[in-house]
Amino acid sequence: MRARGAPPALGVFSVGLGPLGLGFLGLALFGLALGAQEARAQGEEKPFFELGVVLGAAYLPDYPAAAQNHLQPVTLPYFALRGDRIRSDERGLLRGSLFKTDRFEFDVSLDGAFPADSSKNDARKGMEDLDWMGEVGPRLQITLIKAARDAKVDLEIPLRAAFSTDLRSLSARGFIFEPALAYQNVNFLMPRLDVKLSASATFATEDLMDYFYEVPPANATATRPRFNAKGGYLGSSLNLTLTRPMGQRFRLVAIARSDFHHGAENDRSPLFRDKTTFGGGIALIWSFFQSKRTVRE
Repeated sequence: MRARGAPPALGVFSVGLGPLGLGFLGLALFGLALGAQEARAQGEEKPFFELGVVLGAAYLPDYPAAAQNHLQPVTLPYFALRGDRIRSDERGLLRGSLFKTDRFEFDVSLDGAFPADSSKNDARKGMEDLDWMGEVGPRLQITLIKAARDAKVDLEIPLRAAFSTDLRSLSARGFIFEPALAYQNVNFLMPRLDVKLSASATFATEDLMDYFYEVPPANATATRPRFNAKGGYLGSSLNLTLTRPMGQRFRLVAIARSDFHHGAENDRSPLFRDKTTFGGGIALIWSFFQSKRTVRE
């Protein structure tokens, strides 16, 4: 960890997992948000390498502004590597900041989403399923306020390219711009209770809006008329993440979010069903292997 006041660090290619991303595209709820907090108490000893598993469940809307939620089981691998240049830890799956100071950080972030079965969604019956989603792109983080060493307020500015996959091929789905304001505190009300509260707005290009809201002639019915989607404002969200260590090898993560789609560009689509939606989940992270070598964070 770079000392306060040191020169900017120019590093290698960075892949950091945003804890919560594109509207409901929140695969990051657990394995990709393994500790959504970015503020850390200084001087803490941590294993140089960890290996484990994430077990949990998420109850999420099928897509942004969907009227139906479904339960998604979560079973994902977890690993942490705390090297000087290449790292995988609470802040992301794999990262190495391209540029970092005490107030600014520039890296590359990833995000993703669960698939949705159209046969189980009333609005999409007869249409193709929504595949697994992924996002990748640069992110600028600006620390606006620091309150002692435990709390801070960040402005996060990510721009990501979106794609979908059926695990056999990839399809480009345009771009997402999702600025967010985030408050983080690693000792909120009690020691080692990490909290992150963030508010974000999401804008997407037409390709992604088509994927969610377009109704082509082949899928039009008497109750689902043809609709041509457009790029623009997708919605805003309020996200709360709580992380609490349970001994040396376990960590409990709970996430809740509300999404607000009032004034969204495609609110007239027959696939646009609910302007306010809710989701959440809980997971247990088990670090079953930890190296004897430790590093001071």
